[in-house]
This record gives sequence, structure tokens and C-alpha cells, in this order.
Amino acid sequence: MTPSRDISRLIEIMAALRTPGSGCPWDLEQNFATIAPYTIEEAYEVVDAIARNDLGDLCEELGDLLLQVVFHARMAEEQGVFAFGDVVEAITRKMIRRHPHVFADKEGKLTATGVKGAWDRIKAEEKAERAARRPADRPADQEEHTSLLAQVKAGQPSLARALALQQKAATVGFDWNDPRAVLKKIREEADEIEVALDSKDQDELARETGDLLFAVVNLARHVGADPDMALRGTNAKFTRRFAAIERALAAKGRSLEAATLEEMDALWDQAKAAE
Repeated sequence: MTPSRDISRLIEIMAALRTPGSGCPWDLEQNFATIAPYTIEEAYEVVDAIARNDLGDLCEELGDLLLQVVFHARMAEEQGVFAFGDVVEAITRKMIRRHPHVFADKEGKLTATGVKGAWDRIKAEEKAERAARRPADRPADQEEHTSLLAQVKAGQPSLARALALQQKAATVGFDWNDPRAVLKKIREEADEIEVALDSKDQDELARETGDLLFAVVNLARHVGADPDMALRGTNAKFTRRFAAIERALAAKGRSLEAATLEEMDALWDQAKAAE
């Protein structure tokens, strides 16, 4: 089998990998749940390539992400639920429907504000249609939650979902008006962690740490910083400064294992000052 620019070749490759007897043992063992973490990972790889402005890598990472879509669609096809073509048809139908100002035969153009309003209205219509298609005998405990926050997708990474939950709550005024108030909340959460440390209750420590993280996301939102991108920047900074510690120790003929914490802290401060 040879490479191709045609999506059908990728679909054929996945079908071959999932063919019992002749396919790949690892691919055959997978299911939606086991593949889901890889799907999230590949999405993050795409974001990372964009952050690094590496367009060559972006091309490759987009291919890896596309493979995830094909993988899920293949498993669904094997179960007789839907196939890749159904995925494409569903998203093209949705995009055409949500952009009547582009694809419909209407005069004039919507403003950016008007487009957002139309998008929200059409999404609400689609949601109502999905609800109408549900079986009438669906158990009560499976009915869709009507809470405002139910509109926030549960499948997002926790950091992104925390931000989305706060943004949604803020639309009805459940929010602080001053970043300093959020900072005060962060200090309160830190104090509660200190109390939990004294009690040595691991479950309580986990809960209080989660509260602190949620409050920090809130602060990022109030100061106009994307929490995920801010953390990515800090991760890169930590990696850069730690590498400086390694290089400084290596220049002295010393290893990380042999260095003391005080020595590494001093080298960290040097790396920080150098930046």
C-alpha cells in the first residue's frame, strides 16, 4: 500500500489495521475508551506546534489528529453505528446550517455580533432537535440536565473546563468584579490547604488543592490570561531554567544526583537572573 493525498487511503489503512487475523494486534485491541487519551494528546500536540510556530510539525500533528478521527469512525463502523462519511456529512451539514449568512440565498451580510447571535440560536435549535429524537421511554435519571452549566462540555481537559464553567456562570452575574477579590480567595484556599496538611487527610488535601487550582484559573480569567497558555509558558520556563542547572553542574563535573538542593537553588537563581 502506498501513501496518498486522498483521505480514502487513510481509511483503507485503518481498515487493514483493524482486520482480524491480518491486522495489527495493538490496533485490534483498542476501543473508544482506550483511544480517547491519545485523541486528547494529539490535540495538545497540535496546539504545541502552533505555539512554537513550527508549521512543518503542525502539518504532521494535524495528520496524527486526523488519524484519531479515522480510528474512532472505523470502530463505530465495525459496530454498525456510523462511518467516516457520516462524520463528514454531519459536520458539513452543521457548518452550512450555522452559516446562513454565507451559504444561504439571503441579501446582505451579518455583523460579527449578528453572526454570533445566529450561531447561538441555531445551536439551541439543534439541541432541541436532538432532545426530540431521544426515545420517549428514556429513564428520568438520564434526561439532559437543564442547568446553565450543563452547556459546558464535560469532556474538556479540567483546566479548560474550569475556565468555561466560570465564564458561563459570569454571564448571569455570578462573578467577582475585582481581580484582588479573586486573589483574596486564593489566599483563603491556601490557608485551608495548610489546615488540611496539619490533619494529614489525603482526601481533604486533594479537594482543597482542587479548590486552589480553580481559584487560580479564575484569577487568570480576570487578568485576561489564558490559564492553559500561561501554564505552558511556565512549563517552558521551568524546562529552560532546569536545563541551565544541568549545564552549570556538568561544567563543574557534577551530576544532578550529587548536587544539594541549596546548590541547585543557587543555580536556578542565576538562570533566572540571566533571563
